[in-house]
Amino acid sequence: MFNVDPDLAEAGAPLAAFVAGMHAEDRDRVIALINQCAQRGGSYVAEYRVCSADGVTRWVLARGSFELDDKGLPSHGRGIIVDITPCRVSNSAYVTSDAPAAEHPLERAADQCVATHQAIAELDDPTLKLLSEMLLLEVGRKLAKLDVGRRRKHMN
Repeated sequence: MFNVDPDLAEAGAPLAAFVAGMHAEDRDRVIALINQCAQRGGSYVAEYRVCSADGVTRWVLARGSFELDDKGLPSHGRGIIVDITPCRVSNSAYVTSDAPAAEHPLERAADQCVATHQAIAELDDPTLKLLSEMLLLEVGRKLAKLDVGRRRKHMN
């Protein structure tokens, strides 16, 4: 989604590689949030646009975290990205389409999780928001593993 080589991304590309793929209008805001999180340690959640390799601007929900070393400096970070484009470009939280239904149950669950997350965000309830983010994070991880498996299958 960030126009980053998939193998490099899977191996752990530097943050700068992903920053370059962020939409110019969102980049400063997201970098400031990430830098703040990196300095203090802990996690962040952000919605922003990315410029994908296919030339399409997509909306993503990102959740990441940084760990600090013994000196209080960021030692490493990790995160997950979920494509929420269908929900962001629609007037409603749930999008219907003429396209065939998602083939894998996890893909359908991800669509529902994104819609749920957006509805919960309107409630301004920190506990529900955190739980929704945790679910999105775990579903995103499982989807990433599913995608890696599919890509490897097509390579052979």
